[in-house]
Amino acid sequence: MFSINDPLIQDPIAIFTYIAVLVGGVFILGETKHKGLQKFFHYAPPIIWTYFLPMISTTLGIIPSSSSVYDFVSAIILPVGLLLLLLSADVPATLRLGPKAIIMFLAGTFGIVIGGPIALAIFQPYLPEDAWTGVGALAGSWIGGSANMAAMVDALDTPKDILSPMIVVDTVVGYSWMGIMIALSGFQRQFNKWNRADNSVVEKVNDQIGVLEKMKAKPLAVPQLLAILGLGFGVSYVVGRVAQLLPQGAILNSTTWTIMIISAVGIIFSFTPIQRLEDYGASKIGYAGIYLLLGTIGAKANLMAVKDAPQYILMGIVWLSIHILCMFLAARMLRSPMFFVAVGSQGNIGGTSSAPIVASVFQPALAPVGLLMGIMGNVVGTYAAVLTAKLAQIVAGM
Repeated sequence: MFSINDPLIQDPIAIFTYIAVLVGGVFILGETKHKGLQKFFHYAPPIIWTYFLPMISTTLGIIPSSSSVYDFVSAIILPVGLLLLLLSADVPATLRLGPKAIIMFLAGTFGIVIGGPIALAIFQPYLPEDAWTGVGALAGSWIGGSANMAAMVDALDTPKDILSPMIVVDTVVGYSWMGIMIALSGFQRQFNKWNRADNSVVEKVNDQIGVLEKMKAKPLAVPQLLAILGLGFGVSYVVGRVAQLLPQGAILNSTTWTIMIISAVGIIFSFTPIQRLEDYGASKIGYAGIYLLLGTIGAKANLMAVKDAPQYILMGIVWLSIHILCMFLAARMLRSPMFFVAVGSQGNIGGTSSAPIVASVFQPALAPVGLLMGIMGNVVGTYAAVLTAKLAQIVAGM
């Protein structure tokens, strides 16, 4: 085994290449015609391995858990991916899905808000006095994403010895749930039948958008490819610069501004002739960027850290279980299809980086629905996390 303290690969370009090869290799294997591999990837889709293999690589000491290339992908590639994904957004069709998607998202948010303080109350005897600040920070990540978490860390002044294990919980527990959701996608028909859920509207909208995409699809040529890349990087750069000029604070920082603005721009573009770039596969290029981002997220987690913070991991599992319970109770009451459970949960836990991917696994043409749920998480995440932190502070008696 390689030394964790001295990774085998340390050069940022080499790290990026290594992750790109892993991600590319997994998806190539996922497209193979071999029956054994097809069955394997049906229950463990390639997307799981895009972050799990880099996580194993970090644990084995092949690549480091922190690198400037991870920051680059998060700051540059993520906005580009979000913009290109939103070009395919069909807002009117999304609205035809009805209010259940939003209600399920809010049920997931409620589960996180109450789950954090409850889990803290259970494990408080085994945690430091200021562990409640870590609960607030993790709530920010689990209702929106890393930008919300950064805002909460700044607002609560979360100590490093509390933040580090919370990051491990965020990655190991949070993304394990994402992997489970993806694996369960193959059982959504059985779930819908058991729950007596009407999935016809979801399937109809998915089919309509999918057929429309196929009818409009055109072969990608160099001019269109350069136009897509130019649009993505150009708009993302300008938005990033504008975000730095806007008021900065615990609630809204440059990262949060960037995600919010780039999302709004993408939705606006989806109503203009710029949307025609989707005919040439703009969203597929966006997905490539998002998959690379997931690879770098996985690389930040060292599985060996789990043994150093078992009480935090157990608290995270209890917390997530409360969120899942709230999701399934709401799904049972509303007779919601599993697609709404998936996008509602990942809109919270996964945010903009993984919610569209999970949505696309369940219904290939409805990735923008997941993205819109992730955006909603970004908007309400910090505020809901503040409430969670206040409740956790009360539990801690601080």
